Amino acid sequence: MTTLTAASDSSPTREQIVRHLRHAAAVGERAASFGHHPFGAILVGPDHETVLIEQGNVDTVNHAEAVLARIAAMNFSAGYLWHCTLYTSVEPCCMCAGTAYWANIGRVVFGLTETRLLEATGRHEENPTMSVSSRYVFDHCQKAVDLIGPVEEVEEDVMRVQRAFWQARGH
Repeated sequence: MTTLTAASDSSPTREQIVRHLRHAAAVGERAASFGHHPFGAILVGPDHETVLIEQGNVDTVNHAEAVLARIAAMNFSAGYLWHCTLYTSVEPCCMCAGTAYWANIGRVVFGLTETRLLEATGRHEENPTMSVSSRYVFDHCQKAVDLIGPVEEVEEDVMRVQRAFWQARGH
């Protein structure tokens, strides 16, 4: 069996990573302005510049990353998606990591860990985080998804948005 490795022949620069994570976080803030939880994701093409899809959180079973991955799988070939990058404000939960994997997205970049998210949600009943890291999920896959995160330059900005949202929800 052939093992697929890194998502692309090249990697995004630090500037691209930070810029795209800030974009994903802005998508999450927009989702919150519509009454959804403040999670956002974008899919960037192999050139590390072209934003192909952006998606905010919909509800507790339609997370931003999972919805984005499903849309991507319906619209792009698996071979193409392997060279794309999914940027997300918060580390994908195990459901979203698995969906990105099955969609054949080859790289995932996140700003804030699931562990830090729990600090912000305070075990809020609307967002019962799971202590299963995306690293754990990807380490148990047959294809080596490139995982980058957390990214220090955006962590506190994402955390601030999460804290404000969940405090307003009364945790």
